Amino acid sequence: MPLIETATERLLLRAWRDSDLPALAALNADAEVMRHFPSPLDAEQSAQMLVRMREHLDEHGFGFWALQRRDSGELIGVTGLARVGFAALFVPAVEIGWRLARAHWRQGYAREAACAALAVAFEQLGLDQVVSFTVPANLPSQAVMRSIGMQRDEGGDFLHPKLPDGHPLQPHVLYRIRRAQWEAQR
Repeated sequence: MPLIETATERLLLRAWRDSDLPALAALNADAEVMRHFPSPLDAEQSAQMLVRMREHLDEHGFGFWALQRRDSGELIGVTGLARVGFAALFVPAVEIGWRLARAHWRQGYAREAACAALAVAFEQLGLDQVVSFTVPANLPSQAVMRSIGMQRDEGGDFLHPKLPDGHPLQPHVLYRIRRAQWEAQR
């Protein structure tokens, strides 16, 4: 499938380059950025993540893109769409997600990039809905979800199957947006 990339006024959502690994590794090593994940990632884990993201992009034409500022060329994070890779009641599904370097928080970049990703999901991929999920304590991500029109599906909340039973990050909240909702808010 041909690779889809997109852009906004301030951002490029593009394919990954080998030269992106140091910035990705720094992002994933930041304990504050990773506080809602089981642990920060080391350089090798980030390299493996980069391979997985490239493979998803190559296979599906979309995925988690490198998020680059247009003005400076700086890689500031990860944003995009991916097929959910675990079993849950809402799967099969495509999720939207983001992870930004701390220096770029609270500047509207996550929302801007997520809006661009939703446009790809509904206009180019023809999806009927997109989901997103996080731990209950991740209020900033939930605020982004609501700001892009997603609604909480309390009946869809779940225990993340890739975390061990009893892990404090296992409970997840589920948000959804359907194509009709997205079209109505445009």
